[in-house]
Order: sequence, then structure tokens, then C-alpha cells
Amino acid sequence: MPFRLICALAVLSLASTRAPAADDAAQAAQPQADYVLQPFDMVQVVVFQEPDLERQVRLSQESSVTLPLIGAVNLKDKTIREAQNLIRDLYDRDYLVNPQINITVTEYSKVTVNVLGSVDKPGAVGIQPDRPLNLIDAITQAGGFTRLADRKRIKLTRETADGRTTTTIINADEIIQSTSGDQWILQKGDVIYVPERLL
Repeated sequence: MPFRLICALAVLSLASTRAPAADDAAQAAQPQADYVLQPFDMVQVVVFQEPDLERQVRLSQESSVTLPLIGAVNLKDKTIREAQNLIRDLYDRDYLVNPQINITVTEYSKVTVNVLGSVDKPGAVGIQPDRPLNLIDAITQAGGFTRLADRKRIKLTRETADGRTTTTIINADEIIQSTSGDQWILQKGDVIYVPERLL
């Protein structure tokens, strides 16, 4: 086989092995960009070629941060991508020409639910920012059901967006056996109570 053909094949082979790595990196960055910032997240804000403007700040309870020159910025319900665009526009308006902004979450705020009642380890269970937590997984993390747990009458108490509190009775056995995919994804502040069976 000619030497040039061998070299060409080697280059093609190397390119084909490197491409997926780049794709993987892009896919890994995507969830970060789409993450919705939460109160008390710690973020690092970098303005390209402007080291004096770099800051590591924690979002307030109202999800705002204070940055050099532009002051307080409201990031409530903003994804990282949206926050970067907003901050870029604020700097671009009066201070910098076409600035490039990069935001990285360096510490996620703690988001928990409470699992109480007839489980082996009652208490708070954390929700990972990049992974939904369902009812059964939360009970599993709390040590699982005790021998006397009433698995058919679990109470899920949740505060709605308008401040009301709702309580729903859930049959865990039906969830485990279900193929519909209805797994009761939990939200921050949910309370799961597992009662004892009446003997």
C-alpha cells in the first residue's frame, strides 16, 4: 500500500475517533446552559478579556446578583444561557463592545424534599440539579419502607405556585407496577409521609 494512502487513512481514522469526543463535550455543555438558576446558587461570571469584571457571586433569595458597572441583575427563572445573554446586553449597552460572557455554576443550592413516617431513615433527601427525583427513589434514599408501612396510602404534600398547599394520596404499589411512566417527579419542599398500616 502506498505511503501516502497509509497516511491519509491514519488521518481519517484519527479524525473519526476525535469527532465523537467533541460531540460529547458539546452535549455535556448543553444541560448546563439550559439549567435554570436557583436562589443561593454560586456562579462565576467571566467577561472575556476583562479580568477586572470577573466575579464569583451567590444568587440572593430573589435570584439577583450584583456585578461591576451594571449593578443588580435579576436572574429569576433564567437559564444560564439566558443569564449570559442578559448580562451581555447590559454590558454592551453602555460599557463594552460586543462582550462575551460565560457563567458557570460553581456550587448548586441545596434542594431537598422531606420523607417522613414509616421509612428506615426519615429526613431530608436531596434533589440533584441535573437529575429528576421521583417518589419511589426518594423513599429508597430514605432507607425504604418499614415492615409496617402502608404503601397504598402515601401522602404527598406540595405548595403550589399561588401559595396553596395540596395533599395527594398515592399508591406506591401501583407506581412500581405501572408501565405508564407516571412516577411522581418531586419538587423542592415536597413532603412525603408514609403512614403505618392499621393492624
